[in-house]
Amino acid sequence: MNVQEKVFTDQQEKMARYSKALGHPVRVFIMDFLLKNADKCCYSGDMAEELPIARSTLSQHLSELKAAGLIQGEINPPYIKYCINKAGWAEAKELLDTFFYRK
Repeated sequence: MNVQEKVFTDQQEKMARYSKALGHPVRVFIMDFLLKNADKCCYSGDMAEELPIARSTLSQHLSELKAAGLIQGEINPPYIKYCINKAGWAEAKELLDTFFYRK
């Protein structure tokens, strides 16, 4: 196979990126926390109070979710507010629904 030949579809690559981002219980917790508070954004400190992990570890998990396009952050020094990236979340749900419910 030619090295430049693309093997995976864009949808497969996106699904893998979203799945990887959701592949850790802390990140699933973060998404659940933000979805439950979807009417407002939440500061990382709010989540840090709920999780028995270091703030630096929480920050790494938030970065993974943000890089995947599932959340977005707004910097208000010295704090960062996070909320669901509605477009990314909708795309992830659609891709995963299509995958899990195909016939």
